[in-house]
Amino acid sequence: MDKKYCAYICTGCGIGDALDIEALSEIVSGEMSMECKTHAYLCGKEGRAFIETDIADGVNTIVVGACSPRVMTNEFNFGDDKITVRANLREQVIWSEVKPAEGEEPHAEAAEFLQETASDYMRMACTRAKKTELAEAFKLETINKTIMVMGAGISGLTAAKEAAAAGYDVLVVEKEDEPGGKAKGWRKSFPSKSPWTDLEENPVAALLAEIEANEKITVKTATEVARISGAPGDFNVTFKDAGTTGEWDAPAKVTVDEQELIDKGQKEDPNAGLQKYTEIDPNATKVGAVVLATGWKPADVSQYEHLGHGKIPNVVTNAEFEKLAKEGKVPANVAFVQSPGGKDHDQDFPYCNSVTSMVALKQAQYVCQDNAEGKAYILYQHMRTPGSMELFYKAAQLNDGIFMTKGNVMQVGEAGGKVTVAVEDTLLGENLDLEVDMVVLAAGMEPTTLHENTINLAYRQGPAFNDLDLFDGYADSHFICFPYETRRTGIYACGGVRKAETMDEALDDATGAALKAVQCLESTDRGVSVHPRSGDATYPEFFMQRCTQCKRCTEECPFGALDDDEKGTPLPNPTRCRRCGTCMGACPERIIGFKDYNIDLIGSMVKAIEVPEDDDDRLRIVVFVCENDAYPALDMSGMKRNGLNHMVRFIPVRCLGSVNMAWIRDALSAGMDGAMLLGCTYGDDYQCHFVKGSEIASKRMENIGDTLSSLGLESERCAAEQVAITDYDKIPQIINDFVEEIVEMGPNPFKGF
Repeated sequence: MDKKYCAYICTGCGIGDALDIEALSEIVSGEMSMECKTHAYLCGKEGRAFIETDIADGVNTIVVGACSPRVMTNEFNFGDDKITVRANLREQVIWSEVKPAEGEEPHAEAAEFLQETASDYMRMACTRAKKTELAEAFKLETINKTIMVMGAGISGLTAAKEAAAAGYDVLVVEKEDEPGGKAKGWRKSFPSKSPWTDLEENPVAALLAEIEANEKITVKTATEVARISGAPGDFNVTFKDAGTTGEWDAPAKVTVDEQELIDKGQKEDPNAGLQKYTEIDPNATKVGAVVLATGWKPADVSQYEHLGHGKIPNVVTNAEFEKLAKEGKVPANVAFVQSPGGKDHDQDFPYCNSVTSMVALKQAQYVCQDNAEGKAYILYQHMRTPGSMELFYKAAQLNDGIFMTKGNVMQVGEAGGKVTVAVEDTLLGENLDLEVDMVVLAAGMEPTTLHENTINLAYRQGPAFNDLDLFDGYADSHFICFPYETRRTGIYACGGVRKAETMDEALDDATGAALKAVQCLESTDRGVSVHPRSGDATYPEFFMQRCTQCKRCTEECPFGALDDDEKGTPLPNPTRCRRCGTCMGACPERIIGFKDYNIDLIGSMVKAIEVPEDDDDRLRIVVFVCENDAYPALDMSGMKRNGLNHMVRFIPVRCLGSVNMAWIRDALSAGMDGAMLLGCTYGDDYQCHFVKGSEIASKRMENIGDTLSSLGLESERCAAEQVAITDYDKIPQIINDFVEEIVEMGPNPFKGF
């Protein structure tokens, strides 16, 4: 692409009042050698026409100095064949100016500080425009648009139905002999409409009839997935008979350190003799995307010995009781125990939740419906009936045959052919000793991914994707922001494998997962990413001639986008990639980059920042800001006019995981006085859009601190902080505290060299 540049500075929104626009234009036209024009209202109709006139004359690379790149995206979109770079002069310059406190005089050089900040942002934007190349979408030679659904329960069948309704061929794989799943054995389902009090007919039979009549849906029963290789649009799937050992062995996960020992012959290779997992089975079935709907299993409650499950015949789980109810074998007096009681009286059963609470209310109704004098006792520590289901709970309270109380179940025993239940600390203020025909324990809903590998991926990272220990075994990538997505692109979870949910919720869940699979296929067909950078046509490119086979990129990729060969050379799978750039940040040789985001581009932006010498009021601190949460929080801080220190310069990055430590070293070597990473929270309060980028970056920063110490620089000149998108009021304090630490240390001794 032969670039023709032009920069445009907007004087609206107070920018022209706060800045010397003429001086700013001279920076662009002089230092950056780029034509520069100004307009009072660039995002308006006249402003856009102003730019489009130049585009008609050949301008194809546009720099806009105005508002945040997060707003007015359509107004400044001039087509995929144009490069547009935005400089944030509004939210992060003039709106972030530190105002003097009441009664204080403004800093004598405040206007100069503001002008210097704006000048640096224009320098960085122009540099970025010069270094950016047009994206070239990656397209598969052929794409398969069949959607495979794993599991033929209520969720899987619904996902299949919705995907077929959208025009896609669907292959449903079920390990049982018949489709229908657990829901097929349920007697009734929860109310799904007003007045939210009456149980409804099980919809599974009708759904099965729809599936059977749909020509676009094929159901394969008594079958399990033995292996999935490939990538979105080109997955290769092999099958095995349910319960048998698969033809393909899944590789064991090997860390970088372990692989080094294996290569030296100091450790046995756990994958020795296995079928090489990057090969393609010639007999494999091709699919384009996968919906994981393998469901749940009742949690084990036998560990609570005082409750008698497995010892007393008439102590059953809620799942076992539902089967009895379907067969019409409901006893007249039943106690429903919702919490373990005993020494753990304030706890719930494993994976107990609102669904198990509502199951007890449903099954208590069976007792009353099937027995004229039936009596159901619901003994709980916590009852959860969210939303409209509160009406379902209140209806049960009004049922004379249902007795509910909060209480601590101390012992379940046998006496005279009855089951006895001893309850203490009840709401009644007295202990209870019940004699019933049966005790039902509220076993929770464990996802199938908790104890078994249901997906069998032939990926470098191993056969499963649940290796974070953040979701208690549930298949998910980012539960809040990106529901249905898993750690592996093109594979979407729904139903009990994603979260405990009612049948009604499962229908919505399955529809969402099916639509995600459709979105994945259509995006892959266009050669762009699916999520969270939807529509991004870039993908990581590797300069393999300098690759040292260190395996850091394959090991650190959060999504399994990279396999490797016997030597450790990375084997990219672009349609698996989510464009976070973690591989780029991991590479010590700097051989990985994107057309519009690479080591040289960001490094050049850092170097474009003017670093004054010998002026304690003009220290320079670069902050690499995650575009997902931290950058929006910065913008909102500016909108609230919170004020940010004038010494700081912000550079947005795709994810902190993409930050290559070369940028930090180069910044400090060039005289920058400090560097900070500002990204998403990780750990127990995990919020990273790219799963573990923030955590990886923090570990890298610890290592670079040691390097700085060896150079005679304080390790405290580098820091990593985590914020949520709602922390906009906290950001000024975080920034200012770091600036104060740098000021106390004094200027970088490398300044001027």
